[in-house]
Amino acid sequence: MSENDILEMESLSDPDEVDGDVAAGMVEETVVYPEEFLPTYHTITQGTRLTKTQQAEFNNKPDSLFFNDGVRRIDFILVYEDEDKKEYDKKYTSQRHKKRRQFFEASLMNMGLELEATKSVLDDKVIFVKVHMPWDVLCTYAEVLHIKLPIQPNDLSSRPSPWRFLSCITKHFYPNEDLISKESEFFTAPFEKDRLDYFYIKDRDLFFTPAMRSRMAFYILSRAPYEIRGNIKKFGITKLLGSGVYKAAYPLHDCRFNVRSRDEACPNERYLLYQEWAHPKSFYKMQPLDLIRKYYGEKIGIYFAWLGFYTYMLALAAFVGLCCFIYGYKTQETSTWSKEVCDPQIGGQIVMCPQCDKFCSYWRLNSTCEASKKLCIFDNFGTLVFAVFMSIWVTLFLEFWKRYQAELEYEWDTVEFLEQEEPPRPEYEAKCIYERKNSVTGVKEKMPYTKCGRCVRVSIGIGTVLFWILLIVASIVGVMVYRLAVFFAFSTSLRTQDLKQLEPIKEYVTPQMATSVTASLINFVVIMILNMLYERVAIWITDFELPRTKTDYENSLTLKMFLFQFVNYYSSCFYIAFAKGKAVSYPGNPVYIGHYRNEECDPGGCLFELTTQLSIIMGGKAIWNNIQEVLLPWLKNLILRHCARGNRENTIPRWEQDYRLQPFSSLGLFYEYLEMVIQFGFVTLFVASFPLAPVLALVNNLFEIRVDAWKILTQFRRIVPEKAKDIGAWQPILQGITILAVATNAMIIAFTSDMIPRLVYYWSFSVYPYGDHTNNTMQGYINSSLSVFDTSDFKDFSRPIDSYNITTCRYRDFRYPPGHPRQYEHNVYYWHVIAAKMAFIIVVEHIVYLTKFILSYVIPDVPYAVKEQIKREKYLTQVILHETNLKLVTKRLKPEDDGDPVTHTEDNGSNEELDF
Repeated sequence: MSENDILEMESLSDPDEVDGDVAAGMVEETVVYPEEFLPTYHTITQGTRLTKTQQAEFNNKPDSLFFNDGVRRIDFILVYEDEDKKEYDKKYTSQRHKKRRQFFEASLMNMGLELEATKSVLDDKVIFVKVHMPWDVLCTYAEVLHIKLPIQPNDLSSRPSPWRFLSCITKHFYPNEDLISKESEFFTAPFEKDRLDYFYIKDRDLFFTPAMRSRMAFYILSRAPYEIRGNIKKFGITKLLGSGVYKAAYPLHDCRFNVRSRDEACPNERYLLYQEWAHPKSFYKMQPLDLIRKYYGEKIGIYFAWLGFYTYMLALAAFVGLCCFIYGYKTQETSTWSKEVCDPQIGGQIVMCPQCDKFCSYWRLNSTCEASKKLCIFDNFGTLVFAVFMSIWVTLFLEFWKRYQAELEYEWDTVEFLEQEEPPRPEYEAKCIYERKNSVTGVKEKMPYTKCGRCVRVSIGIGTVLFWILLIVASIVGVMVYRLAVFFAFSTSLRTQDLKQLEPIKEYVTPQMATSVTASLINFVVIMILNMLYERVAIWITDFELPRTKTDYENSLTLKMFLFQFVNYYSSCFYIAFAKGKAVSYPGNPVYIGHYRNEECDPGGCLFELTTQLSIIMGGKAIWNNIQEVLLPWLKNLILRHCARGNRENTIPRWEQDYRLQPFSSLGLFYEYLEMVIQFGFVTLFVASFPLAPVLALVNNLFEIRVDAWKILTQFRRIVPEKAKDIGAWQPILQGITILAVATNAMIIAFTSDMIPRLVYYWSFSVYPYGDHTNNTMQGYINSSLSVFDTSDFKDFSRPIDSYNITTCRYRDFRYPPGHPRQYEHNVYYWHVIAAKMAFIIVVEHIVYLTKFILSYVIPDVPYAVKEQIKREKYLTQVILHETNLKLVTKRLKPEDDGDPVTHTEDNGSNEELDF
């Protein structure tokens, strides 16, 4: 059929819908419509008409997964609105959509797919196109995608569980084996169509799982052309969905999630997953990972495997962190320095210098009594032990995860899933207009850009990322200015008029606490707003860079998004931990940022403020994510069900029930990983200031697993299965966080907490007595940690309006007192503390890094048993798949009449026997 015949056919079908520009541009080779195209497309647009008997039989099987003939399985669903029954403001758009859809569906049929359509039960304008892949097409694309399929049952005996003697107890924590039976184990090999007899095929209809069929169908849909203009070919279902030609494209769930299908041929895997995985009553059970992988593919399976393993490992960290918190809570009343702060005879007699200029007043130290007690909960010697423990824990977590991941790679046949096997993205292939010689194969291949063009794209991407990171830094500076201004406002509003009012006005409210809480809330709102903005920017940059494969695309987007999120979420925490209160000088010579005086920490340090910041961001982030990921899809589906309340689900076909669910974003899993990795950063980077972080993360993750399971099973359409070997770019990101966590926790203990100065004071009685103590006690520490300032040395612009006839005040620092030859300079105690802090950081980092290196070396990434099974499978694959060639060679060399050795006779009469 020629190109002119195609255009003439389209003109006859609907003369008004021929696009002159498109027709004129179709001068290159185009997809040829099959001869039976017109009646088939006519059937699609008009809808499939069933007899009354057929309709009654169909209504009894709303969960049917087959064509109307009951034989051909539905592998994918396409949905569009019939333009002939819809009032369009722009007729040109309507014609263009219909023309592209005609071309696209004809392309699908040319590629071997079979199509059938039916009208919607709820809305006759909506048309559902069912897609079926015949056996030959399945075999072809299984070989193209290197899908590994069974060749022989696994004959290696599985290792007995070390906890088998507790099976009567542990079985209650696993899915019900009567419902979800254990998967049969097979040795597998990449499928080859020419060697079909050597694969383990019992039933052709069940040989390729529904997940495999959907994956292959989506591969074809992503590469079927829908328009050709000149030398530009446009193809892919993604573009058609984006332009509105189709409303949706998805594989089918096999049944309703809460009702078992009455169809005997239905495996009811969705129902089983809901009962044993997503249902709240199963929150204590282990996840059925094999069934998750079978139903949703390896990519979803590896995410839930990682999330489950991370939650499992968090249990140990949460237990130790909870013990550390309980220890701090029990000792807060007995802490010597906390009691000194609260003592009316000590803290009540110490008058502290104002923390802002002119309008701030003097205040007594015991006004921070409650804050000092709370600080003791988190700033104690148990925190030091816990920080070191967490540095080791993150190493064990990553090493044991690598081992577990290696086991899953073998069980799920992703050991040899190489990047070369992954096909290019349709968006990449569509723009391949340049030729370049492959340095490996020596064959010319098409590229979408030159080397120079690639450098330009990457440079623009890097520049844009840096610009947005600077924007985040600017927002943090804005929050810092807010903190300075609000602290000044709170301090002024709480200013008192007589000496009696120097006592705390309220037990729990101080200017520092009010400023910290409000600034943390504002910072959280800014973080959420910047997240939404940068998400679109990061996607645009990655699209502009045009990565070759989907893995490359996700890795590039992952790096950009995490770099942004890292700065966005953690910058305020780094500021409080390592910058706030570090450059304030002394009251007579304060440091200014613009017109505002730099803010100071509480007398007990900034650790409690860091704890407040972490708790607000972690809690707010968890609440916001649940609202965004769970509540909104649930409300949307509730509204749709309310609008269609006159129709019962048992009369609506399966494809229409799924259409009423929400589409799962192509980056949906990316956001799930990002949420957990950001949480992992909070748990590890700042755990020295917040021992309860692992506890909160554990509680959140126990809900997260079930909520994510409930969400994808009940609120979203079935996800297109994808292959994945591991967690991708998140693995090196996690490793980078673990390395950074050692340094941050050591620096928090050294510079943010008050632990090192206390230790120096505690052990200094015999070397250099800094206080009044004569033995290893903390008595007198508060007095020794506060320097003295003569109020007459205030400058005129910073002198408090209300002086109360106070001659001296105290401030947090280690400086010589007024009247000393070196007044207001750092004293010897300060330099001893600095030396102790640096020594602590160096010693702790080296010890922890050495321990991490030893553990990573001692613990192999792949278990020995898995290595043996991989070798065994490779050996059997070679034997089985190459056996046919050996037999053919042997048969060709042996005589057909007998099995005697072949004899070659030479001219000289000598005989030589060759045994084969």
